[in-house]
Amino acid sequence: MGRFAPWVLGCILCLAWTPAARAAGREARLTPVVTSVRAVAPAVVNITSARTVDRRRNAGPFFEDELFRQFLGPNGRGPERQTQESLGSGVIIDGAKGLVLTNAHVIAGGTSIKARLLDGRVLDAALVGSDPDFDVAVLRLADGGDKLPQAAMGDSDDIMIGETAIAIGNPFGYTNTVTTGVVSAVGRSLKHEGGAYADLIQTDTAINPGNSGGPLVNLAGEVVGINMAIQAEAEGIGFAIPINKARRVVAQLVGGGRVTPAWLGLTGQDVDARTARYFGLDRPRGMLVTEAAPGSPAARAGVRPGDLLLAVGGTELDDKDQYLGALRTSTVGETLALLVRRDGRDERFSAEPAAFTDRDAARVAGERWGIAVEFDRGVKVGAVTPGSPAARLGLRPGDALVQIGGEKLGSEADFTRAVYINRMHRTILVMIERGGRGYYARMGLG
Repeated sequence: MGRFAPWVLGCILCLAWTPAARAAGREARLTPVVTSVRAVAPAVVNITSARTVDRRRNAGPFFEDELFRQFLGPNGRGPERQTQESLGSGVIIDGAKGLVLTNAHVIAGGTSIKARLLDGRVLDAALVGSDPDFDVAVLRLADGGDKLPQAAMGDSDDIMIGETAIAIGNPFGYTNTVTTGVVSAVGRSLKHEGGAYADLIQTDTAINPGNSGGPLVNLAGEVVGINMAIQAEAEGIGFAIPINKARRVVAQLVGGGRVTPAWLGLTGQDVDARTARYFGLDRPRGMLVTEAAPGSPAARAGVRPGDLLLAVGGTELDDKDQYLGALRTSTVGETLALLVRRDGRDERFSAEPAAFTDRDAARVAGERWGIAVEFDRGVKVGAVTPGSPAARLGLRPGDALVQIGGEKLGSEADFTRAVYINRMHRTILVMIERGGRGYYARMGLG
């Protein structure tokens, strides 16, 4: 029988590779991860954003001097124009309208934007709206002929810690790369130079440069987040914007071109060492509430003057600036958890921010700064309240307001944003124009 063994083994191998056997093996490999990737990948795009910058070539040892660099370009003839490209990812959220969701930093400064689809099509993209506070941008693709694919949206409020997370994007230009991991945590905050991003999804799914703007997907083939950043000093720590928040931002960008600032109606001040000891803190932190506007979201939730606000929406507060930053990354319509210390006890409240409107900005500017403005080819001072901070600064009706804080002014929307960001600052740098000349001055609120 020994001589028949090879023949028998060959027959067994032949049977193993029959079409039916191969189909069964392939079916066994069709895991939920594979199914989810197949569902979403056609809607993931590779975004290339181009911008033109000045580049100066070395003109010898004198070129290292700042004074000479201001005047010398290549060979002393001025700056050389160069095109720079940045790569990122995005996901089509509305195939019929050609809308793509991505990060604001992916397309920042871009003058030409293109999107490459999985099927090889390369389409021009136009910017619909962008908000750097949320790091969210919306693009509209040019007519792609056939109806574009789109990804299914999930519910980021239903995310489970430990569930599988899939990132699809274009890290380092490698198109439609897939990585997997788990959801490590939710409600995380991430500090950056301009403030902090709040209420983020943390994942150990590999996210690399070029993944930004791509989708974070669950095993149901639904987008639950938009990948945005990694923790540079760590390995296996990435962050994504919850899709529910991103969709609220998208709705406002598509509907009006900008995101309405969220407002709780609180005014407060930083905590000093003495106040920290009174509240039993190990160090000064949080924001001491000095005013809760009647009928405001925070007042309705139960927050009152004298409370110490320790956290907003999962973001622990060091000071009032961090409170302002947490609200800048919150949207109207979401529910924020508030942690308050009162009478030696920590209490928790929930509040839904209201919209900080142009009318609210006018009211705050009048009450806090003593100024009323008009919008006529820019922002101009209309009236100044006697004895107010604006009056002490010397502002007059007719002065043009060019900048408040770090916000340049050109429209009512710009003014509203400037008031929103600077409304609790004790000192504000203001740039005014009078008689054709510009002046910087500091407005102190006493």
